[in-house]
Amino acid sequence: MTDHKTDEAKGRVKEAAGAITDDDELKNEGKADRAASSVKEKVEDAVDTVKEKLTGKD
Repeated sequence: MTDHKTDEAKGRVKEAAGAITDDDELKNEGKADRAASSVKEKVEDAVDTVKEKLTGKD
């Protein structure tokens, strides 16, 4: 599992736990983890694209 997928899963678990326990802070932590996951994924995609352009490899 890549790093961003781990953050996505962790965020979903925290959000669910926060919803079950009615803990808004935990739900917000989960949302933040999921947002971080999305950013990491976009950065990884951008890095891959730049590497492909610079090396000419697909």
